[in-house]
Amino acid sequence: MGSKLGLTGTILFSRIGATSQKVMRKSFILGLVLLGSGILIARGDIIPTLSSVTGSSPNFTWNYAANVTVDETVNTGDFFTIYDFGTIAPGSNTQPTGWTFSQALLGPTPALVNATDNPNILNLTWTYTGSTPISGSAALGIFSVITSTDQLKVGQFSAEATRNSGPNAGTKVDNIGTVSVPVPESSALLPIIGVCAAAVFSTLLRRQRA
Repeated sequence: MGSKLGLTGTILFSRIGATSQKVMRKSFILGLVLLGSGILIARGDIIPTLSSVTGSSPNFTWNYAANVTVDETVNTGDFFTIYDFGTIAPGSNTQPTGWTFSQALLGPTPALVNATDNPNILNLTWTYTGSTPISGSAALGIFSVITSTDQLKVGQFSAEATRNSGPNAGTKVDNIGTVSVPVPESSALLPIIGVCAAAVFSTLLRRQRA
């Protein structure tokens, strides 16, 4: 009888120990998930969002509302780029005081992100040139340009700002995301169409020779 009680106690103890280990393991995993969520929540970004498209053909005004989120500051030289926007009406850009507008076929792109950037379609970039840092979270204002279409598709943006807290305060924070941009004009698509046509022609030629 004593040996049976001892054996039963050993089995019960083993089960309790195994259960405790499982509970501790689940608690540890849950803690990691919560910690990761906290890190994601605390991360700061510059985020432009298409707020409206106004006007009528051939002059449509595309208005982007931009924000800087918590734990981040916009310092002189920080910027955001909206990729593959296309041609705009010359001099049609408007932006809040302290921001400078530019266009380029490639970039600028922050060092720590990898954006999809068509070298045949112009990008929009706004760079902060003000002397007073803008601490997040804060609305940066409305950034606008005029173009000839109101047809939109999903594009990309990237941005770079400055961390304002923690042991890495003062270092750059790069981010990337999606944003609405115009459907490319046919003239911008010509180089792409030419490349595709050349590839098809080359394939047909190889088949004929075979």
